Amino acid sequence: MSATEDQYAAFRHKSYQRYFASRFLTAFSVHVLTTTIGFHLYDVTSDPLWLGLVGVILFAPSLLFVVMTGMAADKLNRRFVMAGATLLLAASAAIVAFLSFSGRFEPALVLAAMFLVGTGRAFYSPASSSLAVNLVPKEDFANAVGWITSSWQLASIVGPALAGFAFAFLKSWTYLISASCFVLAAFLILSIPKPEQRISKEPTTLRSLLSGFEYVWKTKIVLGAITLDLFAVFLGSAVWLMPIFAKDILDIGAVGNGLLRAAPGIGAIIMAVYLIRYPVKDHAGKILLVSVFLFGVATIIFGYSKLAWLSILALMFVGAFDMISVYIREILLQLWTPDDVRGRVNAVNSIFLGASNELGDARAGFVAARLTAVTTVIVGGFAAIGVVALVTVLFPSLRKVHKLDVPEELRVGN
Repeated sequence: MSATEDQYAAFRHKSYQRYFASRFLTAFSVHVLTTTIGFHLYDVTSDPLWLGLVGVILFAPSLLFVVMTGMAADKLNRRFVMAGATLLLAASAAIVAFLSFSGRFEPALVLAAMFLVGTGRAFYSPASSSLAVNLVPKEDFANAVGWITSSWQLASIVGPALAGFAFAFLKSWTYLISASCFVLAAFLILSIPKPEQRISKEPTTLRSLLSGFEYVWKTKIVLGAITLDLFAVFLGSAVWLMPIFAKDILDIGAVGNGLLRAAPGIGAIIMAVYLIRYPVKDHAGKILLVSVFLFGVATIIFGYSKLAWLSILALMFVGAFDMISVYIREILLQLWTPDDVRGRVNAVNSIFLGASNELGDARAGFVAARLTAVTTVIVGGFAAIGVVALVTVLFPSLRKVHKLDVPEELRVGN
């Protein structure tokens, strides 16, 4: 798609409009909820270990229920799966609100509520990613991916920023804002007319349950892209350390914590807008590897920074370079995966994403508890750069990928 082509092609389809709005509201509410809980928990405990445990708890359901979540997305109506998961997220936010209002905001109880959040996300992610392909023609899917990722990144700007201000002035009411938005998102997704979906008719066997893993393993380019994201973000992630930087290092408080959490999203949305207007047309593999390398560089700069403005700027670049990786990986994963196994493949992808994000944040919290937050971030940035070098050697077919819209070229070296 050139700059002169339809940049809003996906929005010509009414079902996609509602899907986009629902997904934005869900992402917005997730960011409000997790940003508020992270700062609130650290404010109560002053212990980064609890921040690490939150990451583990958020990830656990994706791993524990991977077979169930993938099969649900392939064998059930994906709209209903999304709506049910979103309502579970609403209930989780309401529980945290109750704990906060009642003066029982105790770490163990909060972690129990976060397990419900993780469960909702575990079912939501495969269904929502798989549904998008059913709502637009294939020729509009790259455009749809750009806008989907933009919606998440826009939410990652607005959500944390609003959470910081809301918690500073409204305290516990912030959790109810999140719960209300989840409910609205559920109703929006249910309002979408039933789209065409190829429901898997194969018998439920061990092989069918594990077919998502089989597809990813056989498709080496996809495996390489997912592996790159997994280990780079796992080692370079610092999201749950933001309360430490905001409170102890940069001294910018709850509002500053929201700004730090929003900064990667600002960079990502700028990059997303650029990619919508000028999609990746050639040298996709090399662009992917370079972007993750620069992600590591920006992370290192953030770790060394003692200035609020420089820290925010560095995090904007972290988000921008990560956005390129997300964009390329989503097109590879969604467009060329058969519809009847797409849910299971996305469930596998959710494990990788959860391991890179939630477990990466857990790793950061645990390491910061033993060392320091600054050391943790700097070492993580260098490690992310090392991952790029390793993946370049292990998956040579990935760096040879040129175009994203030609299946034969995507599968060279598989």
